[in-house]
Amino acid sequence: MSRLSPLKALFTAQFLSAFVDNMILFIALGIIKRDVYPEYYLPFVQSIFLASYILLSPWVGRFADKKPKAKVLIIANIVKTMGVLLLLLGCNPALSYGVVGIGAVIYSPAKYGILPFLTRGDDELLRANSGLEGYTIVAILLGSVVGGFLSDLSITLALVISLLLYCTSIGINTMIPKDVGNRSITYKNSIVEFFNDIRILLRNPQSHYSLIGTGSFWLASAVLRMVIFAWAPLTLGITSGTSISMIIAVTGVGIAIGAVVTPYLISIKTYRRTIWFGYVMAGCILTFLMIRSIEAAIVFLLLIGVMGGIYIVPMNTCLQQVGHSTVGEGKTIAVQNFVENVFMFLGVVIYTLATKYGVSTHISIGAAGITLLLLVSYMYLYIRRNGER
Repeated sequence: MSRLSPLKALFTAQFLSAFVDNMILFIALGIIKRDVYPEYYLPFVQSIFLASYILLSPWVGRFADKKPKAKVLIIANIVKTMGVLLLLLGCNPALSYGVVGIGAVIYSPAKYGILPFLTRGDDELLRANSGLEGYTIVAILLGSVVGGFLSDLSITLALVISLLLYCTSIGINTMIPKDVGNRSITYKNSIVEFFNDIRILLRNPQSHYSLIGTGSFWLASAVLRMVIFAWAPLTLGITSGTSISMIIAVTGVGIAIGAVVTPYLISIKTYRRTIWFGYVMAGCILTFLMIRSIEAAIVFLLLIGVMGGIYIVPMNTCLQQVGHSTVGEGKTIAVQNFVENVFMFLGVVIYTLATKYGVSTHISIGAAGITLLLLVSYMYLYIRRNGER
């Protein structure tokens, strides 16, 4: 580990942290099945996780910009570790996963906000974003599979491994150089200033496009992920947590592929091309209304992932570029997290209520695809209205 460059140390620590984040969702699924919670409880647990992002967004961006970001990463992983300990002690999965969510919302502005400090120039920043996104998606992929497998095998063992991996990530975070931070930042009037930051970013055409774009991607992804948990047993007859996690992980493979090829297809100057990949992603989601075989499901989940990866990576880079010259990197990522998680929270809450009241999975899939289609169309019209081509 002593040979890791600062950027590789960030990638490795992020991989381990995201790996465990996704393991825990499947561990929570195992606990929900074991303790016979209601069917709607898994999306409820996910909504509690997302609520952490929404409620803490006004403060975490300032926290990330005020403190050295490498230190913030360590603090965030310590909080996540506390969430795992709560699960080991038998606490409610929604409460425990909510604590993990608090750690995740602290972690996110620092992991993206430190990239300009570790890179030079727009091209290197785009490659670093692509690399970070790639490591994250591979972590989601493997974490989902391993989480499903271990929770089927032993929930206690899965939690102990999660604890050890978070601790390893903390150790690697200590190898990342510490930026100076901005000690002049205060938390006074944080809420007012946070919404002022939102207004500033939404008034900029480039960051407006990026915020709505990334929000639309994660809304569709979050709902689709929850739907697959119910759709796979009903449509494909698959009930094993390991098997379902492997099916869901296919999307992660696709996003990783998309993130890797993005720098060869789109640059910061041509970021508006992402709109067409958003349209294709929406079309692939709607295709699930006709899918009845596991082979077709895997192909289209992979395609959704590839399109999604190409769709989202350039927008992350553009947003960081605007944020660096306006409100600050950490505060920009906090705004991005807020917007994305409001979108996801609304989607998952609506899906939770739909599940509770017996709405079919096909209606939920159709709603997710059409919502993404409408949001991408809004972005297209926004570009045209602002004189962009």
